Amino acid sequence: MSGESTADTPVELRNPHAGGPFLLVCEHASSHIPDSYGGLGLDAAARSSHIAWDPGALAVADEMARLLDAPLVASRVSRLLYDCNRPPEAPSAVPEESEIYRIPGNRGLSGEARRTRAELYYFPFRTALAGAVEAHAARAGGRAGLPAIVTVHSFTPVYRGVARQVEIGILHDEDARLAEAMLAAAAQAQTSLVVRRNEPYGPQDGVTHTLREHALPRGLANVMIEIRNDLIASGHDARAMAGRLAGWLETALAACRRQAGGEAEEAAPWARQ
Repeated sequence: MSGESTADTPVELRNPHAGGPFLLVCEHASSHIPDSYGGLGLDAAARSSHIAWDPGALAVADEMARLLDAPLVASRVSRLLYDCNRPPEAPSAVPEESEIYRIPGNRGLSGEARRTRAELYYFPFRTALAGAVEAHAARAGGRAGLPAIVTVHSFTPVYRGVARQVEIGILHDEDARLAEAMLAAAAQAQTSLVVRRNEPYGPQDGVTHTLREHALPRGLANVMIEIRNDLIASGHDARAMAGRLAGWLETALAACRRQAGGEAEEAAPWARQ
């Protein structure tokens, strides 16, 4: 397809030498579509809406990376060009439709054109994330379950005209250890937020690809966090949410390590003072 270019770096690694136990991922961090794609035939409002990216997710992930001393791997292009939380064979990797929108620039693409998108955007992201995981695991000195992989997303308050009541989704695939501990941490904190397991999406929706690709085969602790985007619309709110989630994650990982017979919480070098 015309317009495919490697001029735009598709992935960014922030805080690469961080020493904490977590590794953060933000697959839908950007709404950027290179000019050569003609905006995929969408108007400016659609290109800046939730169909193009996860508003607020990168701001939350960035602050969490600071608080947790964690590396952060983030995509630098719109999920409409390629959704880095989907494998190349998934139709939704290069979506022809998203919610109520048709994506003209993605409709009727040949198999070759879809493969080119994957080569430009997905495989560099996958390679960068795999490299970050291996580097972090080496720094962790072989401690079981580390790094703990945490993917950060946001979702729209209203989907297809239906209001969503859930505010924080704690998602998992086959390995529910960290998710269950995080749900327990949220309950222990007596949060007023509506926190639910595998909502508003779950593994049946194909949203846990990153966890399945990078965490499950290595036996790494993992969780996917979904935040309703009206709760993180400002920088202040995003930072506050990041602080809350970082605290839950620290509590949850310490609980997982105690349950596994690992280091006691007070001995963990990443525990908050």
